[in-house]
Amino acid sequence: MSDPNSPTPAPGNQPPAPQPAYGEYAPPAPPAADSAPAYAAPAYQAAPAYNAGPAANSSYPGKTLGIVALIVAIFANLIGLILGIVALVQSKKAGYKNGFAVAAIIVGAVLLVVSIIIGVVIVSQTVGAATACLNDPTGSTTLWGVTVPCSEVVR
Repeated sequence: MSDPNSPTPAPGNQPPAPQPAYGEYAPPAPPAADSAPAYAAPAYQAAPAYNAGPAANSSYPGKTLGIVALIVAIFANLIGLILGIVALVQSKKAGYKNGFAVAAIIVGAVLLVVSIIIGVVIVSQTVGAATACLNDPTGSTTLWGVTVPCSEVVR
């Protein structure tokens, strides 16, 4: 048995540390060598792998160029067509689909064909009227449904 007046305390029972004076900080208490930690860190399993695509707000190569190509294809067909092809190639290299680039290619190609057809019709009508006036400079010709004197056509 131990003596209650014994100066050495039993293991695990330590006397309280003296209180610091007013305005002083107490030094941290040293950890007990023979005591176990108060708690154990929980053992979490690793999160499962999540194979998702890119974030919704992230940009992929060729997307912006595809949008620009679609807008440009409406006004400048050939340039929009070329930009659409470049945007589609960039997206394909990165492994993405680019609907804007495909739309720019389609719109650019269709409008380019339409503008070529309109150009051919305009040139053929104008050349036909000019040829008729060169053969008879004093006469008149019909250009776009309007009778025009040859003196105005040949100027």
